[in-house]
Amino acid sequence: MLRRQLGHLMMQKSDKIFVAGHCGLVGSAIIRRLESEGFDNLPKRNRSELDLADEEAVQHFFAQEKPGVVILAAAKVGGIKANNDFPVEFLLDNLRIQNNIIHSAYETGVRKLLFLGSSCIYPKFAPQPIPETALLGGPLEPTNEAYAIAKIAGIKLCQAYSREYGANFISAMPTNLYGPNDNFDLETSHVLAALLRKAHEAKTRKLRELIVWGSGKSRREFLHVDDLASACLFLLEKYDSPEIINVGCGEDISIRELAELICAVVGFDGELAWDMTKPDGTPRKLLNITKLRDLGWRPTIPLRDGVAQTYDWFLANCVK
Repeated sequence: MLRRQLGHLMMQKSDKIFVAGHCGLVGSAIIRRLESEGFDNLPKRNRSELDLADEEAVQHFFAQEKPGVVILAAAKVGGIKANNDFPVEFLLDNLRIQNNIIHSAYETGVRKLLFLGSSCIYPKFAPQPIPETALLGGPLEPTNEAYAIAKIAGIKLCQAYSREYGANFISAMPTNLYGPNDNFDLETSHVLAALLRKAHEAKTRKLRELIVWGSGKSRREFLHVDDLASACLFLLEKYDSPEIINVGCGEDISIRELAELICAVVGFDGELAWDMTKPDGTPRKLLNITKLRDLGWRPTIPLRDGVAQTYDWFLANCVK
């Protein structure tokens, strides 16, 4: 069955939109954005109601609900330690989730699907800023290889459905994300959330120093998740190519600078200490966002403002 999609998708407020992973950092931001813009036909299922890794359950959900638009934001995610410790789970769980959703979306005639990948799909030593063409241009960062390979498989599956069946399945690659509903568990969190929690605990315990992993020299780009949500809606309406597209802010910061900024926001005035026995990860990861910028999208939340807002959320929701 060949199903060609012609012209851009004009989003209607009545569209039934399924955000897979709506309880997570990204999915919850997308739901907030959709609801704020008047979309209210948003079927939600939490993990106890729908296991996205269960093929039969996903098929049943799609056959019953028949969403017109799907945003695939569900994934097993974690920082360097979690990725390094559980490669089997990161590979298998993510493959199952995305295969089930992408296949069921096609089978039930979904008009458009947006698959969210990650900047970790790019080679460890990719050119900087990283263009979309760098994909598969070299070896991956070993500490998150399993997750990256699962995401690359998702991209390739969307492209295969587009090429073979004309499905309007697009893929966006966000940079490092942060914001409300982030994971602040020090065992599994990403760097910004982990530093925010460490700085808060160091301040409340009146510690003299804050220990940070690595050398502090690695550079990272950070995008507030509400900016990503705005980019997702923009891409659903304006972008129809199966070729991947980067989503970022176009600026990066060293981990040392990030730690200093977070300490200033939190109000921790002790010293920073560097644990050189811990990995730095990829030396630099800045996305080339020319393609998205040329379409007319821009982020609106500066890093310091976003960190302050995230700290307020952390205090309200994570501090007993």
